Order: sequence, then structure tokens, then C-alpha cells
Amino acid sequence: MTWDTIAFGIAIYFIIWWVTLFMVLPFGVRTQADENDTILGTVHSAPLRPRLGRIFLINTIVSLGFFGVFCFITLGLGLGLDDVPWFGPPID
Repeated sequence: MTWDTIAFGIAIYFIIWWVTLFMVLPFGVRTQADENDTILGTVHSAPLRPRLGRIFLINTIVSLGFFGVFCFITLGLGLGLDDVPWFGPPID
């Protein structure tokens, strides 16, 4: 599989970044219940200090690693979706 456009690589990186965000989002978050500092009108499980800039930076670094693995597999090894074995009945 070859990449015909830069836009394809950017789209794949965006998808990897977005999926990785849900994995990285809870890293280091302390809830209001953990700190015994509940703000009136909020839920106890709400984060006290979400630190989204730090989470976005960590997410960008982790997703760059995943994207590097993806690039190595597709461009370096030349593997694609056609190389994944199909475990099901043959489709005619």
C-alpha cells in the first residue's frame, strides 16, 4: 500500500490522535471526591483540575508513537488490509 497524498497521512494521524485521546484522558486526573473539595452544584466525580494542555501534549506524543508503528507496518513492511487473514466464509 502506498500513500498517494499527504492528506491521507494527516487523516490517519487525526483518527489515531482522536482514539488515543480517550485512552490518555484519565491519566493523572483527581476528582473532587478524591480531594474532598466538592464545588457546589457539581458532581463529586468531576475533575478538580483537568490540565487539558498536559493531556493533549501526552496524547500527541503517544499518538505519534502509534502513527510511527502504523507507518512502519504499511510503508516499511508493505502490509495492508488485504494481508489480514479473513476468518469467515468466503465471499463470492
